[in-house]
This record gives sequence, C-alpha cells and structure tokens, in this order.
Amino acid sequence: MKLRILLALLVIGSAAASASGQITGDAMGVHNFAPTGISPVTGARPDTCSYCHAPHSGLNSGLWNQKLTKQIYNTYTSGTEKNTGTQPALGNESNHCLSCHDGTVAIGTTVVSGQLTTHGTMNAKDVFGGNMQPSHPFSMARPLKDSIDLFASLAANHRTNDVTGAVTLVNGNVECTSCHDPHIEAKDPIALNFLVINSTGGQLCLACHNPNRRLSGQVNPIANWAPGAHALSAAKISRTALLGSYPTVSANACGSCHTEHNAAAGSRLLRGLNEQDCVGCHSGSNVSPMPAYADVFAEYATSKVGHPLITTSNNPHDASEAVLLKNNRHATCVDCHNAHSSRIVGTFTRPPLIRISQSDISGISATDGTTILTPAVNQYENCLRCHGTSAGKQSLPIYGYFPNRAVSAGDPLNIIPQFATTATSSHPVMHPSNSALPQQSLRTNMLKLDGLTAGRPMGTQILCTDCHNSDDNREFGGTGANGPHGSIFTHILERRYEFSQTATPGGLINNLFPNPDLSVNGPYAMCDKCHKLSTQIMKNTSWQYHSNHINDGFSCSTCHTAHGMGANSATITGERLINLDANVVAPNNGQPISYNHANNSCVLVCHQTAHNANGTVNHVALRAGFSTHK
Repeated sequence: MKLRILLALLVIGSAAASASGQITGDAMGVHNFAPTGISPVTGARPDTCSYCHAPHSGLNSGLWNQKLTKQIYNTYTSGTEKNTGTQPALGNESNHCLSCHDGTVAIGTTVVSGQLTTHGTMNAKDVFGGNMQPSHPFSMARPLKDSIDLFASLAANHRTNDVTGAVTLVNGNVECTSCHDPHIEAKDPIALNFLVINSTGGQLCLACHNPNRRLSGQVNPIANWAPGAHALSAAKISRTALLGSYPTVSANACGSCHTEHNAAAGSRLLRGLNEQDCVGCHSGSNVSPMPAYADVFAEYATSKVGHPLITTSNNPHDASEAVLLKNNRHATCVDCHNAHSSRIVGTFTRPPLIRISQSDISGISATDGTTILTPAVNQYENCLRCHGTSAGKQSLPIYGYFPNRAVSAGDPLNIIPQFATTATSSHPVMHPSNSALPQQSLRTNMLKLDGLTAGRPMGTQILCTDCHNSDDNREFGGTGANGPHGSIFTHILERRYEFSQTATPGGLINNLFPNPDLSVNGPYAMCDKCHKLSTQIMKNTSWQYHSNHINDGFSCSTCHTAHGMGANSATITGERLINLDANVVAPNNGQPISYNHANNSCVLVCHQTAHNANGTVNHVALRAGFSTHK
C-alpha cells in the first residue's frame, strides 16, 4: 500500500512539473539507460536506476552500484588560482560522476549484477579522461580560500549566493553535484545539462562569482559585469557556433566565452585560445545582428597590419602576467580590453580619458613608467604597458619605415620622454598643449575620413588613437572598429603618412612626392586631419619655406617627429616638433646636424643640398627640377 501511494505521488509530482513548463519529457534525460531511453547509451535492463544504484547492497553513500573509478587526475591550475585541487575522494559525489565520465569504467559495470549489456557510446564532449585542467575546479583542498571575485560566504560559512538553495557546497566543497543534479536533465530547459538551476544570464556562475565585490587594494577581475556589453547584448548566437547553450549573448553570459568542461584554453576555461576566444563572435560571424564596427577581426584582413596577435600557443597572454609587459611580443584583445566590463561606445569621451570600451583595463603611469594603475584613467596609460619602459621592444619591418631622430632620449621606442611635460615639444597626448606656442595651422575640428567633414572639436589634448587607428574607424566617419586594431597604412595609422627615405643620409631621396596631392588620398593626409595644409602650411604662415619643401616632394617626417622631442640638445632647439631624421639628413662639413628656431636656420645636408647657418644653400649634384630656397 505504501509503495502504491509513493508511486502515485511520484506520478502526480511529475505531471505537475510538466504542467508548470519547468521539466518536459523524461526527467532523467540522457541518464535514462533503459532500452526505451533517449541516451546514446542504452542497456537491456528497464529499471534505469539500477545502472547507478542498488536498493540494498550498493557501495557507501547513495547505495552506489556503478564500479568506482580509481583514475588519478591532472587537476585544474592557473596563475591566479587560490584554491588548489585535490584528487576526488573514492566514493564521494564527484567520484560517482567520474565513474562514467572519465571513460575508464564502462557504463553498466555494476557491483551487484556485474557488467550489464549496453549499446552505443557516450558523447565525446561528456568524456573527460584523466585531464581535468580544462574543467571547472572541484574537490578542492579545504578549507576554501577567499578571493575578491567570490562571495565571501563560500569560505566563511560554506554557502553560495543562490537564494533558492539549489547551488550548494557539498561538505564545504565544490563538487559535481554543486552544479549538476544527475536525476533531472531539464531544470534548465534550454541547456539540458542537468544543471541545478536555470542558468540563463549566467545565474549558475553568479551563485559563487561576485562581480560587485570591492576590497581596498584588490582588483576584482570580473568587476562591473552587469553594465558591460556582453551582459547586455541581445545579439543572437548561431546554433552552429557552439558558443554555449543559450540563444543570445546576454542569455549565454559567461558561457559565450567560457565553458565548464573541455575548454580549449585550459586556464580560465576559455572556449578558444586567447583572442581566438574573441574571434568566435567578433569576426562578423556566429552572432547577429552585429554592427560592422564590432567585426574587429576584419581589421586584420590582408592587406591590413595590426598589433601582433597570437597565432600559436607560444607566448600567450595570461591573467597573472605583469601589467608592465617585458620581452613580450603579443598584443591580445585582453591586453587592451576587459571582456567583463567593456561597454559599447555611444558618446566618444574627450581626451585624454580612456574609452568605456576599455573600462577596467590596467595601465602604467607616465610619471615614472613603472607605477601600475588599476584601472587606467587615461587612454595612453594602457598603451604604456608596451610602449613605455618595458624591455624587449622591437621595431618590426611589417609596420613600415622607422626614422632615426637626431636627438633621442635613449630608447627610441619609449614614448614617455617624447610626450612628457619635459619634452622640448610634443603632440599634446600626455599633457595639454602649450598655450605659449599657439599653432596657427590647427583646425577648429579634426577632419573625418572623407577629408572634408568636421569631426570632433580640437581640444587641448589628443589621444593615441587620433593617429593610430583603424583606417575605417567609426569615430571619424567609417564603419569599422575604433582603435589601433589594423590599418592599410604603416604604423597602424588612420590615414596615409609618408616617410622620406634615402639610401644614404644626405643623398637623394628616393620617394619624393612632387606637386603633392593634398587631398585625403595624398601623402600628408594624416597631418591634414588636424593641420590646415592648403590654407596655412602651403601659404607659409608658420615658415616661409614650407611650400617649397612640400612642392618638391619632401614629407613632414624629414624635419618633424610625430611624437615629440624628449631630450635637450645644444644643436636642435626642438620647437614645433622639429627633430630631423638622421637617416635622411647628414652633417654639413663635419658640423653636427642642427636647427635653431630663433632664426629658422638649419645646418645639414639633405637631398645632396647643403644648408648653411647663414640661411644659404649649396646645391651639390643638384637633381634636375629641384627648386632653390634661400
């Protein structure tokens, strides 16, 4: 009688659950190994419980009937892990699950009945083998250690933040059954992964991981998740993308980038290795609708050149690496963007502030080149992770010609002295422009990419990305991604900027641009974005020989440094960014290369023409058609 009542209650309960829409079909799902079950593995016995349990003579807790695995596992490790893994205890909840899921014991290998006849094989994604590195850590060494990105209650009183009580610690530890209920497949009707709760929006992860926690002196790596682009995106994920269980980026939440088991990248459980994790969505595929500017990897298509992404497992980014990168030849997405808090830029903030697409990313102080800023406040501080005092920097040919300035502060790839307040002159990136030296040629507004339309108003400071930017960036009228992702122009410049070059300093320049094209397609387009070439520079309002040099085909780079002159010199006074390229010009009769702003004179040899201190020039092996200026 009691048995009939129990069966009746089970039927009623099952019907009620189905009526509520929370559980549909067979509650056991693919764990039903009976001949009529839906599992890829089926057996001869109809009583599906007996494959795992024995009513009277099973092993230890749960009357366990499946033979226990004795596999030794390679447990999860990472450079930021505080809770180290241990081997699951024989007979505990995780060991029960792994008795099938590590693949060492066949399904149906029972203690009571021996090997039951089964047909089929488990899905490969559900077999973990002995390598647990690509799976979420479990069976950790106790007591659990607290961490800034976890709820304090985990270590303090062994409680998660799940208000339903379904996500639990087992004997004070994370085990398989903390997240999975092996008896009910569809508590989460979309994922169908035996989750203990519906994890839409990352609710299962957020039961333990706390993006809102703040502690003085500590950085929460998942801070500001809720207002971030990934938490809010309603873009739909293609079913064929295999980027999680849910239909949209926001619903998939953590699962868009991370996976609980069999992660490709191991540490941090990323679905793809480094930026390959980002490629899954930001390559213009798998997610729709995706604005053109979100297709970041279009900026790396031939013939564009961008920052050196990882193409192999060599020298990967790691969350535990130093903020000041040294001897490091990668620039992954997460060196410049924090995927947890990055937001879509709606309004472009004024320089020098960092854009919200880089929210909560780290940087280096320009004051000393070593102090870590978490987070960076100004955009250039993030750039200084690589382009400041870090060792091992390189000038790579793929980025184009590299000038050799006559005056250098030492490391020509360290941009801090070039932009510092102590620089003789510089573009106003790290400090406001000098009002004592007004620039007559400056526009009121920067020009957009069409070279005609007014863009952002000219302020007292500019951004690194006002020059180093995608050639089709959205901020200045294009449809592509903002920032220095990739460009068809050298040095990841937004627009064309030519460098004068010669085989021998002082010799003939082999890439003159005579009668220059001053349009957006011409060799001076980058400078024309901010400086009025046709109405000011070519009319010699700042220097009487500008038009001569430009008409004869010299580039701005012969005389001007693009960043700044970061060292004092007895021979080059340095105003107006004048710091000559010693690859192009040479000493005049043994005299050092020099420039004096007071009388606008220089002493040097350029294009086989000697410039003398008194303002005269001596034409040496003068090339036909080259004009005189004296």
